[in-house]
Amino acid sequence: MIIRREKPEDVGTVHVVHEAAFGRDFESGLLKGLRGDGGWVPELSLVAEVDGRIVGHAVSTRGFVGERRDVVGLGPIGVLPGEQGGRVGTALMHASIAAADALGMAAVVLVGDPGFYGRFGFAPAAGFGVEAPEPNWGAYFQLRTLAAYAPGLAGRFVFAGPPAASAPPIERAGG
Repeated sequence: MIIRREKPEDVGTVHVVHEAAFGRDFESGLLKGLRGDGGWVPELSLVAEVDGRIVGHAVSTRGFVGERRDVVGLGPIGVLPGEQGGRVGTALMHASIAAADALGMAAVVLVGDPGFYGRFGFAPAAGFGVEAPEPNWGAYFQLRTLAAYAPGLAGRFVFAGPPAASAPPIERAGG
């Protein structure tokens, strides 16, 4: 498996990956909106290739907490159904965190299952003084500090993207 930056010719395939991974077009539509946003960071749009075929994609976009612009929101992350459970998502997570760290970001936030993302060093963002954009996200809104993190990052996180790009419903394990 190779993890690399997305190339312009990958865009169509990346959208297909997300639609297949989630069984809906919300994430693909979100990606289209993010690509045209000022928070888009090309270095943080990564694909996973197996035998020359794109099987996964992860993107992180610049968001902000108050005046701080050194925080990125990770997601969506999509892996083709036939490749799920085969470590592609794990490799994309590690590569995304490392890439954000290399760019000097202070933290990465995401919305997801704490039981899953805790193994990557994520913890509820509220414990760091960072509020979720939607209060009902609770512990599903998580943060991972990076090398450039310094205490004092506090306030409501604002994701990059067009105003209509609200997050999908929280999908809790077990329904």
